[in-house]
Amino acid sequence: MTARPPWKEPARVPTRIGKALALVVVIALVMTPFLVVVSTSIASPREVTANGGWVLWPTEPTLSAYEQIWQGGIVTRALLVSAGVTLAGTALSLATTALLAYALARPEVVGGRPLLMLILFTFLFPPGMIPAYLVVKNVGLLDSYASLILPVLLNVFNLIVMRGFFQSIPAELFEAARLDGAGDWRILWRVVVPLSKAALAVVGLFYAVGYWNSWFTGMLYLQDTTKWPLQLVLRTYVTSGGVLADPSAQSDGAFAAAPQTIQMAVVVMATLPIVLVYPFLQRYFVRGVMTGAIKT
Repeated sequence: MTARPPWKEPARVPTRIGKALALVVVIALVMTPFLVVVSTSIASPREVTANGGWVLWPTEPTLSAYEQIWQGGIVTRALLVSAGVTLAGTALSLATTALLAYALARPEVVGGRPLLMLILFTFLFPPGMIPAYLVVKNVGLLDSYASLILPVLLNVFNLIVMRGFFQSIPAELFEAARLDGAGDWRILWRVVVPLSKAALAVVGLFYAVGYWNSWFTGMLYLQDTTKWPLQLVLRTYVTSGGVLADPSAQSDGAFAAAPQTIQMAVVVMATLPIVLVYPFLQRYFVRGVMTGAIKT
């Protein structure tokens, strides 16, 4: 009888216990910062002051910080700006990436290889901040929402992933569609896109997270503070410690939340949308990224 390899043998009880304990420790280390952020955002000013600015488990939970933020209007407007930029930017970036990836994935496209090398060159040697700012300024995009989208419309990594996924589609499908009289547009929308839901979901999430978390482009190109996205408002508040909400908008008898509580409340609001969307797209991650990276 042939002996089984050691890695195929069932784990011993001490090994299983050790793995379980290690997993519990890792989960606790990962979840504790999130718990502190959420707990501090709903803690009372007295608890925050008594615990030195951080609360692990609030005994007097209150939503005064969130009420103060919504009444002020600054975060509300910034939240709408971030949502609009994320939706519009993700749609445009995903469409641009899919069209260019399809063209670069087809071997019969004239000039596809030199164009791919040129795109990869920009990935290895990106332009500096000052040239990018001058381009945005000269084309008249300063202080506009377009400056948050167009300069970062195409990501080379996402393009390579989607191109590799398109190349993994069997060539027989393209030949059959050609025989049926389909052109490139119909092949793309009727054949390629339905088969590329995993790659589109992964790349779309990458773009959405990038647009949602972006604050540096807003700091460079936006002078009007009413157009600031949520992340830039959060960054400004955390670094300066100023008050985002208008204290005069509070109702009688309500108390102002502590600065740390408002900071953590804004962090929760900025993180919550991505946390809610991620579980629905997580199952596409391995399939989309690995398949797209097999063939480049």
